[in-house]
Amino acid sequence: MNFNKNMQSKTTHKKEPGKDQHVRMSGSEAMVKCLIEEGATTIYGYPGGAIMPFYDELHKHQDEIHHVLTRHEQGATHAAQGYARISGQVGVAVATSGPGATNLITGIADAQIDSTPIVCITGQVYEHLLGSDAFQETDIVGISTPVTKWNHQITSAEEIPEVMAKAFYIAKSGRPGPVLIDITKNAQLEEFDFHYEKCTGVRSYKPAPPVDKEKVKEAAELINTAKKPFIVWGQGVILGEAEQELKKLIEKAQIPAAWTILGASAIPTTHPLNVGMVGMHGNYAPNMLTNECDVLIAIGMRFDDRVTGRLNDYAKQAKVIHFEIDPAEVDKNVKTDIAVLGDAKQSLATLLPFIKKNSHDSWLKKFKDLYKIEYDKVIKHDLSPKKEGLTMGEVLKEINKQTSGDAAIVSDVGQHQMIACRYAEFNKTKSNITSGGLGTMGFALPAAIGAKMAAPERDVVAVVGDGGYQMTIQELGTIFQTKVPVKIVILNNNFLGMVRQWQQLFFDKRYAQTELVNPDFIQIAKGYYINAEQVSKREELSTAVEKMMNTEGAYVLEVCVEKEDNVFPMIPSGASVSEIRLE
Repeated sequence: MNFNKNMQSKTTHKKEPGKDQHVRMSGSEAMVKCLIEEGATTIYGYPGGAIMPFYDELHKHQDEIHHVLTRHEQGATHAAQGYARISGQVGVAVATSGPGATNLITGIADAQIDSTPIVCITGQVYEHLLGSDAFQETDIVGISTPVTKWNHQITSAEEIPEVMAKAFYIAKSGRPGPVLIDITKNAQLEEFDFHYEKCTGVRSYKPAPPVDKEKVKEAAELINTAKKPFIVWGQGVILGEAEQELKKLIEKAQIPAAWTILGASAIPTTHPLNVGMVGMHGNYAPNMLTNECDVLIAIGMRFDDRVTGRLNDYAKQAKVIHFEIDPAEVDKNVKTDIAVLGDAKQSLATLLPFIKKNSHDSWLKKFKDLYKIEYDKVIKHDLSPKKEGLTMGEVLKEINKQTSGDAAIVSDVGQHQMIACRYAEFNKTKSNITSGGLGTMGFALPAAIGAKMAAPERDVVAVVGDGGYQMTIQELGTIFQTKVPVKIVILNNNFLGMVRQWQQLFFDKRYAQTELVNPDFIQIAKGYYINAEQVSKREELSTAVEKMMNTEGAYVLEVCVEKEDNVFPMIPSGASVSEIRLE
């Protein structure tokens, strides 16, 4: 959902008690005041010339806003994402103009496709220099327009309060997403009469469509009469805080329910009606039975291609009900029979009274039977291998054991990501933090920093591959400086593993530019004064994971795993979900 920066709109504000007075201050002080009013107590960034007035003012407010100096602006956006994903609040990233601003783009794009609420603030050259190719001038508004929910350039200090309030409102409301505010240097230096009011609405922007009760009744009728109903839920359930409503629905109607990667943890992994993950490396049963169900109920998911496989053969036999907050997602990929627009929590709460108690024993047995096939062919070999070398699966099994399924797992992108999503046990919502739609290597390390800072009471474990880890490895410096106690598990197979798997299966084992000659990860960690250990033997694993979890402060555990293990099941690119391979 994009919001044109030139959109003519009326912003609705809420007057706060005691906020009617006007106070003379600079634009940079106003920026800080706005952040404080919006509850931004932790922000991530990297200073530079065009944003320096803001940083100078921020220095005076260290007791109110904790600024975390990342080692790269991309790290700031991912840290803000991790902060937002685990807390449900808006993350904030700050950068200077030019390369500082452009370095934010990968994280912004990641946040856009994964519906993560972040506000990015960039400095910009003086207004009179705009368009002159001044030093470190870049049109970041133009560059970021395709990957932001809304963006705006401020050229006058008096714009700051209204635009900042609007930025936080748009980022968090409805389907969340990233907002970028570009502020010229003169606007930061100018003085004006500051007056702040929170934004509560923007004309022409409808964050959540009203729930149509008649559509809900139609959906309930289909669900009540279905013989083989099947639920696929996505991150919309978590973003809408509809976990309990979903749980009540599946238990009342006894419907098997599966999740997309970003939906993981909304329902505990061990719930008897949680039948696993759908998608390219998802579980066998939910993928196969997608093409057998008679009613497919999609909740807060967007039918991504990694979930559907070949669209021409996706659930063609089923009536499709789509619960979705964003009208743009309805009928975009999969034609629906009934679309219920609105916030997931409100939609499901409206649906529940119309749902009849039911049972689908024979249908549920099909899921159990197919799970047994997957267990014998894949799962037991991943978790309890007979081979000499360690597997990624048994590392996740040990993490589950040591954390009792209460940890937040922040995974990067690749084979280890799929293994983490498949085998991590989640007892709590907002526990699976990963890059879904964009697939951003380098996401996990900085995102884990943000997640741990937002939820210091939780164990946060970053599960990374040796490839993606090196894309943002400099953020070890942020960990050292801030003393944030994240646990980092490197699953090292000396390959870009997911690409290598495709090369093995579809390119006759031509491993073109996928084998990695890696540095000494333990020495690098120690160079940042972070405790670290390497293990390569099965008998060492349990003790090593226990030591990592019990060590105060950050810890790096490198686990040397089998070089050429593959992740199965797998739906080949362009194949149907029912063409899923177990080997």
